[in-house]
Amino acid sequence: MNGTRAVVLGAGIIGAACARELALAGLEVTLLDRGGAGAATTSHGEGNVLVSDKGPGPELRLAQLSRRLWPEVLAAIAERSPAGARCVEAAEWDPKGGIVVATTEAGAHGLAEFAATQRTADVRADTLTTDALRAAEPCITHAHTAAVHYPEDAQVQPAGAAAALLTDALAAGARLRTGEEVLAGVVTRGGRLTGVRTPGGVVEADLFVNAAGPWSGALGARLGAPVAVEPRRGDVLVTTPLPPTVFHKVYDADYVGAVGSSEEELQTSAVVESTRAGSVLIGSSRRRVGFDERLRPEVLSAVAAKALRLFPSLAGVPVMRAYGGFRPYVPDHLPVVGADPRLAGLWHASGHEGAGIGLSVGTGRLLRDLVLGEPTEIDAHPFRVDRPAVLTPPPESRQQDRKQGRKQNREQRRKLEMEQDQEQEGA
Repeated sequence: MNGTRAVVLGAGIIGAACARELALAGLEVTLLDRGGAGAATTSHGEGNVLVSDKGPGPELRLAQLSRRLWPEVLAAIAERSPAGARCVEAAEWDPKGGIVVATTEAGAHGLAEFAATQRTADVRADTLTTDALRAAEPCITHAHTAAVHYPEDAQVQPAGAAAALLTDALAAGARLRTGEEVLAGVVTRGGRLTGVRTPGGVVEADLFVNAAGPWSGALGARLGAPVAVEPRRGDVLVTTPLPPTVFHKVYDADYVGAVGSSEEELQTSAVVESTRAGSVLIGSSRRRVGFDERLRPEVLSAVAAKALRLFPSLAGVPVMRAYGGFRPYVPDHLPVVGADPRLAGLWHASGHEGAGIGLSVGTGRLLRDLVLGEPTEIDAHPFRVDRPAVLTPPPESRQQDRKQGRKQNREQRRKLEMEQDQEQEGA
């Protein structure tokens, strides 16, 4: 498809992964982002590359594809250029493995059943004895009832990993344009999307990829093809650097239930892991509050309390900062990847919620194969756009987008009036 022009709308890690795959396939790729590359959802993530939290099904298959691709992709980036090698170092790839710990009898039973189903899907899930758990995590609570080790789990530094993918995309010929928000009003010919409007003018292409993360729903509506992708907020605590304390990604068995829940109210579960710099990341929370950016002390307190159940030794450890971010949530908990049947030329790559960092490289590969019309490594049908959960945006999303559209129309009218006044003054 040499000469085919592709515009990726969103320069987070999903957009960077898609742009990289398309550019390496020979397309002329432009990334547009209303802010900076990787500056929104990507920079507020934890960097999870997990198979442990997914039961058998399409998302697990995408996770397994991504887990296989991550080291291959990073090695290829490092080999291509010195700049790529530096970015790969900053990505901090760490195949540390994960440990899921139950602290109740019910949790132990549920964890055992869940691990058994995962093994049928070729996930390594090794039951740990008490001695083995203590050897792997010396600071873990004594009040545990079961533990399972997932050696395939890994971690990256989100911003560094996104920069590595983006650097490779640019090296392959992609272009990046930041500060370019897509405005209301698209350009179509014969029912096909051929251009989007930005403050800098119309950007034309043969295909467009909606990779705007939590803003994908609003952007889809602006393009005339709404999708039910909403923000779901998560918050993370960061401790001061510590001596080696946590050696795997460790989380409570109730984390899987929180990930798969559709509740709007606050849900918390213990997720604890160390970074290369020595700080410990403590999560996690999930709540649907729109784009409310405020940190809530009660949420952070609940997150900390859950973490202390797993690692009592963290009591009294200073927390140097907290941050939160918005994850792209879809009601059926599956990403949206593929062509939009309602508007030719429009594609989607979104809806990964908190798993977007880990699933990015698999998503990019899947999208590339679909665009090129090549066989895909996994079944893409479950991620299709035209499924009920995706094509029914919630009322609040439609209302928010109408307000945003009216605001943009007012701004466009004011800009046009100012230009006309300037022309009259010049005459």
